[in-house]
Amino acid sequence: MKKVVALAAIVLGSGVFALAAPTTVTGVLVDKACYTKDKANTTNAHKGMGETCAADCAKKGQQVALVTPTGDVYDVKGEVAADMNAKLVPHMSHTMALTGEVTDVKGVKTITVPAAGLKMVSK
Repeated sequence: MKKVVALAAIVLGSGVFALAAPTTVTGVLVDKACYTKDKANTTNAHKGMGETCAADCAKKGQQVALVTPTGDVYDVKGEVAADMNAKLVPHMSHTMALTGEVTDVKGVKTITVPAAGLKMVSK
């Protein structure tokens, strides 16, 4: 009997996803919860909160997101988010270029970034 080798694809819902090359996405790092409540919360200080609200929430392990200039929001996962967002905390509210694997599952965009995939564009 001959063995047939096939390229596997991951099937999620109605979409088919294949492994892709790393993608670079540029935007501002935000605390996702605060940004979701008020789209103006792209700085470290938030309305009615402390001067370092975004960094403080990231230190607690809250979900950090990258907001692009066009308004796309990516949850940041992977090695850069390890250890309670240790690599991301110093860059909250900075414009960053993240390089990693981008996925979109049911409208939730995620970028999974290795430790070397984090680059500051501007403060």
